[in-house]
Amino acid sequence: MTDAGFRIGFLLFPRLTQLDFTGPYEVLSRMPGAEMHLAARTLETVTAERGLRLQPTTTLDSCPALDLLCVPGGAGVNEVLGDAAMLAFLRRMAAGARYVTSVCTGSLALGAAGLLRGRRAACHWMSRDLLREFGAEPVAQRVVVDGKIVTGGGVTAGIDFALAVVDEICGRETAEAIQLLVEYDPRPPFDSGSPEAAAPGVLTRVRRLAEPMLRERAAAVRRAAAALAAGDA
Repeated sequence: MTDAGFRIGFLLFPRLTQLDFTGPYEVLSRMPGAEMHLAARTLETVTAERGLRLQPTTTLDSCPALDLLCVPGGAGVNEVLGDAAMLAFLRRMAAGARYVTSVCTGSLALGAAGLLRGRRAACHWMSRDLLREFGAEPVAQRVVVDGKIVTGGGVTAGIDFALAVVDEICGRETAEAIQLLVEYDPRPPFDSGSPEAAAPGVLTRVRRLAEPMLRERAAAVRRAAAALAAGDA
């Protein structure tokens, strides 16, 4: 890849998980020639699910064509699944993008836009199986590459995902240089980062806390899948 502009766009929406966005943004923005675009419905501040305020740089209508499209996840994905304007934006940008990507439950939005049929894809472990509703094959990996579709698993996997993307575009040496610059050398204090490793009590607690949101998400996915199928009829 040359230093010519490489347009990278993130979709911003209320109640997104900020690390789904800021993790890969930190890595991808360091690529040679990276030109970053943050697209939202309006240019008004977008509030992430934990209160961080994010400033869009472009609207859905004025966003330029992208080389790489990325959709973060979060509780707000539930609303994105039924947002016709956002789904149309994803389809429009994906048509000309070299890479169509997501982190965490952002893959559900790609699915609702009809971009994952017959594709392998990652997602947060609590919502991974919902990908089947959109004709995708859920994969329990931190990074999944299927053609020009690149998806990352839950939240922190966004950094791994972004480094894999940089490797694909710029080569391993550039990816490793960025990894070193951000000192990404994770050594977590606990081995509780997956449902397989977590203690039963911890797993039960997390599932209980997420249950109301997951019920809403499952219903939103069913509606989105039905709308997608109706559009194909």
